[in-house]
Amino acid sequence: MKGRILVLGAGMVARPLVRYLLKHDFMLTVASRTVSKAESMLEGHQNGKAVSWLVDETDRLDKMIEEHDIVVSLLPYAYHVMVAEIAIKHKKHMVTTSYVKPEMKALDKKAKDKDVLILNEIGVDPGIDHMSAMRIIHSIQNKGGKVEVFHSFTGALPAPEAADNPFKYKFSWSPKGVVLAAKNDGRYLKNGEEIYIPTEELFAYPREIEILKDGINKLEVYPNRDSIPYKELYGIPDVSGIFRGTLRYSGWCHLWHNIKKLNILNENKLDLKGKVYADLIAMVTKTNGKREDVAAFLSLSNDDPAIEKLDWLGLFSNKPIPNTIDNALDAFVNLLLEKLSYKPEERDMIVMKHEFVASYNSKKERITSLMLYYGYVNSKKDSAVALTVALPAAIAVRLIHEGKITRRGVWIPVVEDIYNPVMDELENVGVKFLEHKEEI
Repeated sequence: MKGRILVLGAGMVARPLVRYLLKHDFMLTVASRTVSKAESMLEGHQNGKAVSWLVDETDRLDKMIEEHDIVVSLLPYAYHVMVAEIAIKHKKHMVTTSYVKPEMKALDKKAKDKDVLILNEIGVDPGIDHMSAMRIIHSIQNKGGKVEVFHSFTGALPAPEAADNPFKYKFSWSPKGVVLAAKNDGRYLKNGEEIYIPTEELFAYPREIEILKDGINKLEVYPNRDSIPYKELYGIPDVSGIFRGTLRYSGWCHLWHNIKKLNILNENKLDLKGKVYADLIAMVTKTNGKREDVAAFLSLSNDDPAIEKLDWLGLFSNKPIPNTIDNALDAFVNLLLEKLSYKPEERDMIVMKHEFVASYNSKKERITSLMLYYGYVNSKKDSAVALTVALPAAIAVRLIHEGKITRRGVWIPVVEDIYNPVMDELENVGVKFLEHKEEI
């Protein structure tokens, strides 16, 4: 009998997961606050059922989990532990695409005692980044080699033909997460030395990474939070260089370095009723909000590319700020969403590149691994972001049900018996890496 799968949440990444599981004849219940979203994904499929459910309805959740074989939580991460505890209670496996928090890790023994797998971080980043890197790391180690340097870069971007605005960027959903990530700091390892990048300098020293595929020559990269814990996570404690970065088109880092100087990423309450964007800029920079004065505030020329882009966005304009907005960050996000959205049928892409230096006694080898994966936004197809988050989770559900993933406890996909079958199936659905090796 095919498995009964409970999917919690019907957000942006749910549709590809639902479609994959229906295609493989699973019985699906999609539980969502907005039942119409769940119904549209199921498209009347005989194996699918949509139900209305709110996260505080824990008794109903308990009953739903009891009636299914595997639960997939696509809820905000704050609810995963609650779902996991109920899943363990009923001896049901669970899959999420979110980062493992300490509270989730603490459930490891309980899950093992109940013969349950709680598989997390099985999306794209985290997920495909782990699996594709670990395949190469374990391959090096199995040949008696040692990883000396590991760099990993990921970006969700418009395809080249859709990068047609001055920012060379578009949002396939709410931009607030991207904007908040701009406030992070960074830490990585270079030549054995820990390098700390405070938030003020996150975009100050971008690197250029060669892609050389599909008309993309180079992309910029800046640090993605703290890279150093990945030494232990990936089993390469002696590595002398480790760096995880975020990829963007050229010019992004110069622009965002100056956006941060504007003090517009601030969530302190402001009275913006009746105000226009030029008023907001005047408030946060303590200037009159005109283009030339803001350029002087940033110590830039009036024709600097960053000033040109902010002008195009409308930050110096008389465009009214919606009355519902009461802080600078939300006002800025509102403008970004309006000006940087995909048009129907435009392509987005996920770019992921790993670089390794491996040593084998007397010789050294440089290994690069590159994935470019495309999707369609605002269409009946799915975006690259949605597909690469959802497909690894959907594949994992199938493999768990078929007994091909047999781990128990709280895991992420850094072990061979999880990442190998998932990556093999991802290749079957078109998510592939191109690998290149050279002696150095």
